[in-house]
Amino acid sequence: MKLIVGLGNPGKLYKDSRHNVGFAVIEALAKASKVSLKKQSDIFSLIGKGKIEGQNVILSLPVTFMNLSGLAASALLKKYKIDLDKLLVVCDDLDLEFGRLKIKASGSSGGHQGLNSIIDFIRSQGFCRLRIGIGRPLANIDTAEYVLTAFTRKEKEQINQIIKRAVECCRVWATEGVSKSMGIFNRRSE
Repeated sequence: MKLIVGLGNPGKLYKDSRHNVGFAVIEALAKASKVSLKKQSDIFSLIGKGKIEGQNVILSLPVTFMNLSGLAASALLKKYKIDLDKLLVVCDDLDLEFGRLKIKASGSSGGHQGLNSIIDFIRSQGFCRLRIGIGRPLANIDTAEYVLTAFTRKEKEQINQIIKRAVECCRVWATEGVSKSMGIFNRRSE
């Protein structure tokens, strides 16, 4: 069993924000895989179980706010007895240019509060993460405010393709592993 967790903030206010791109990827992956997401209060998440090309997966959207994502991730790992190498966390990244994907087998939070929370709760950096570039704000915009803003009109024209590519990355990770995913998706677009 593999677990794919998308990070974001719950509620309509945050739905289309940059910080919720992880949620958008899981929602698109669930739809493509015909997996229904249902609330599970004991694990602080919306979850759905299904298969991706024969591989058993759990898809999850924490119902906690971003800074408490670790509460949901740790509860999921414990309840379903999932090893850390079978966990993929999907999130936004300020340090990657808009639309760029980067998947890694482990690493630091890079300042991302959702990843930081997961690392704190599970006491390990040893899980896979797929970061989706949202770019940096202009110098006069606070980063905490920036991540909660909606994509620009120009970015909105591209976001569906970026989400499709991220969904495909999740599929490759689930079926062929992190090394194969890195080889395909970490390359810069032409």
